[in-house]
Amino acid sequence: MIKILRYTEYLWLFMAIFSVYRIYTDWNVDRDNAYLFVFFGLMGVGMFLFRRKYRKRFEKRKEQEQNNS
Repeated sequence: MIKILRYTEYLWLFMAIFSVYRIYTDWNVDRDNAYLFVFFGLMGVGMFLFRRKYRKRFEKRKEQEQNNS
């Protein structure tokens, strides 16, 4: 389960990096499309941070349960 959480975490980071690339390439060509990728980039970074925090909290709780048993 934790490995799946780690993979999805990095998928969000990949989406953010790809969005930054698309912003860079599309800014002068199609600004409306670039704004869409600004949204995706911010969402990707936010979800990466959220998922990372959630995974670490899950790991900490699991570790505490194992120590209490």
